[in-house]
Amino acid sequence: MQIEELLNHAVFTRTTNDIKVSVIPTYLEEHSDPAEDHYVWAYTVQVENGSNQKVQLINRHWVITDGQGQIEEVRGEGVVGEQPILEPGEGFRYTSGTSLRTPTGMMSGEYEMECAGKRIWIDIPVFSLDSPHQLARPN
Repeated sequence: MQIEELLNHAVFTRTTNDIKVSVIPTYLEEHSDPAEDHYVWAYTVQVENGSNQKVQLINRHWVITDGQGQIEEVRGEGVVGEQPILEPGEGFRYTSGTSLRTPTGMMSGEYEMECAGKRIWIDIPVFSLDSPHQLARPN
């Protein structure tokens, strides 16, 4: 996704231990099928190292909640097959996706990072997944 396309979307941001995580969710109409209760979103994540130490993203933990309150947790190594190392002032951007059986939901989570030989947890901001098929915007 080009940066120009991202400018028209909501940006959700959270900073923990000088690591800033920004997320931009995008509903994917062309991959969704509301008649089959299948709704798909892409989300672009930017991780920025504002600390004065090198950090490495080791693991991820996502909490995905659909519009009916059903929760799915996803844990795994790195993001999109990578465990990026960020020097002070560097950033890393990636795009991934999720699907729900409801036209709205929310995601949040955390990254486990290594910094100066210690493991730290970095919050991923709560962000809403809203489709145009949801009559009211609960998120």
